Amino acid sequence: MNRITTPFGFSSTAAEVAHGIDLSGRRAIVTGAASGIGIETARVLASAGAQVTLAVRNTAAGQDVAADITETTGNKDIHVARLDVSERTSVQAFAQAWEGPLHLLVNNAGIMATPELERTPEGWELQFATNHLGHFALAIGLHHALAAADDARIVVVSSSGHLISPVVFDDINFHYRPYDPLVAYGQSKTATVLFAVEATRRWAADGITANALMPGAIATNLQRHTGGLKTPPERRKTPQQGAATSVLLATSPQLEGIGGRYFEDCNEAVPVPDGNGWSSGIAPYALDPANAERLWEESLSLLA
Repeated sequence: MNRITTPFGFSSTAAEVAHGIDLSGRRAIVTGAASGIGIETARVLASAGAQVTLAVRNTAAGQDVAADITETTGNKDIHVARLDVSERTSVQAFAQAWEGPLHLLVNNAGIMATPELERTPEGWELQFATNHLGHFALAIGLHHALAAADDARIVVVSSSGHLISPVVFDDINFHYRPYDPLVAYGQSKTATVLFAVEATRRWAADGITANALMPGAIATNLQRHTGGLKTPPERRKTPQQGAATSVLLATSPQLEGIGGRYFEDCNEAVPVPDGNGWSSGIAPYALDPANAERLWEESLSLLA
């Protein structure tokens, strides 16, 4: 399996990646599109001609973003719908309300390093529930729409934080081990990569592929629990640069029919056998097919 490389890199912007791409007639959903790289991902997909739905918790903020995207791109086919991926009923309502095919699902929403152990009403640890399980349920709920598109792509925003921890299947929800904010975050982001692996295996025959990515270090409200961005300035990205890899996975002809992989800086990441300082590369456990299948079944049982 050849590693995918592109002409783009660390400093590339989403607009540069999408230059010359025509998404006319294609429909996209971007979760968490009212802030951070979600805004820029949605903006560039809109600028390429896609119909874009901003799936957001705060619909008033989403309407402001939609108006700004229309003003800057000229695309009036921008929609706003409420979605809180940590709320099971919200995910169900969103999926049930969707009509017609769906070509691009960008699982962008997320939380990071909640300082205290928080659980959903179902008892799920909040980072796992938000970053993985809610998006998993969303994709399951929208499978029919993705299959109807014939060549749909799921883009999964993960993180180099996955290098901190594998999915600890015996205690996903921290009932027995001490809660650690970054370990919980790492586990949840490993889960997002494993989702991309198994979704591609199960759904490629339906014309659906999924890939995961590390967007880079971008100063957004994601770091509100960690005291702000700690990354050295020379390793930071603007939101426009941070959205580039998401847009690449959503639009690049090189990714036609390709799934189950993990990208950073607009290129497929290199496997690393250890934590690598949690800075770059992909942990083998995050691409392991057995882990991916186990997580899928475990996720289904949690949602049952």
